[in-house]
Amino acid sequence: MVAKLILNLVLVPIPEIGVNGAAIASVACHLIAFMIAITALRKNIKLDLTFSKFVLKPILAVIMMGICSYFIYLTLSGIIMQKLATILAIVVAVVIYALAIIVLKVFSKEEMLLLPGGNKIYNILEKLKIY
Repeated sequence: MVAKLILNLVLVPIPEIGVNGAAIASVACHLIAFMIAITALRKNIKLDLTFSKFVLKPILAVIMMGICSYFIYLTLSGIIMQKLATILAIVVAVVIYALAIIVLKVFSKEEMLLLPGGNKIYNILEKLKIY
C-alpha cells in the first residue's frame, strides 16, 4: 500500500504519464504483494513452486491470448459493430488462453484431475496425445 501511495504521488503528476501512473502503481503494488506471498509460502509451507510452471508458461499463454484477441478485434471492428467485435474477441481470448494452458502443460495430471470434470478433460487430452 505504501509503494502504491508513493508511486501514485510520484508518477501521476508527471504530464507524460498522468493517470497511467495510477495503473503502473497498482501493478507494482500487486507485484510486491505477490512476491511477499510467494516468499511466505515457500518459507512456511516448503512449497515447491517452479518459476517456469507458475510464471513463464502463464505469461506466455497470456501473450498468445493477447496477440490473438487484439488481431481478431482489429479485424472484426472494421466489419461488424465494435461492441460485438469486443465480445467475440473476449470469447476467442478465453478459448486461446485455455488451449495455451493445455498445450504448454501448465497443469500436471494430478492437478488436471482436481478440476471439475477433470477426468473427462484428461481422458480427451490423453486420446489426443497432448498429455
